Amino acid sequence: MRNKKKRSNLLKFIITLLMILIGSIFLMYSVFYPLKNYDIVKRYSEKYNLDPLLVMAVIKTESNFDKNAKSTKNAYGLMQITDTTAEWAATKMDIEFNSTSQLLNEEYNIRMGCWYLDNLREEFGSLDLIIAAYNGGRGNVEKWLNNEEHSEDGSSLKSIPFPETDKYVKKVNTNYKMYKLLYK
Repeated sequence: MRNKKKRSNLLKFIITLLMILIGSIFLMYSVFYPLKNYDIVKRYSEKYNLDPLLVMAVIKTESNFDKNAKSTKNAYGLMQITDTTAEWAATKMDIEFNSTSQLLNEEYNIRMGCWYLDNLREEFGSLDLIIAAYNGGRGNVEKWLNNEEHSEDGSSLKSIPFPETDKYVKKVNTNYKMYKLLYK
């Protein structure tokens, strides 16, 4: 009788563990690292030769998939684009930008964000520099690369003087690694 009870308890324990594991996997995929708007991300990632999982990591870091997100620095939408950046990018992309409300449109925001990541890649090449420029501004990254305190070789950064940008680069990289782990 005692052995049957032990086996029954062991079986219940194993089933509970399996349920926790399955629930954790579900949470990782659907809640913590979702693929929201993936069809749009994939389309513009392909157009601008980007890894869609990198774009997902940027979106997660920027807005956590809140299409109506607005930062304290007046950046809007999924990829947190400012009006100033949107006006400049729209001119380069040969598209119209008439109002901030356009940045709340998922497709418009992702299209512009992917174009901008590609534009930064053309200038900087390195993923860390691209991410740093996306957050801290290309002009700041250029200054840091020309400053021996932050760059030994003028092409990579040994330190990022803006704590927010340093944290941002680390967070995007972590999210990107998780997306690759889960979806590659």
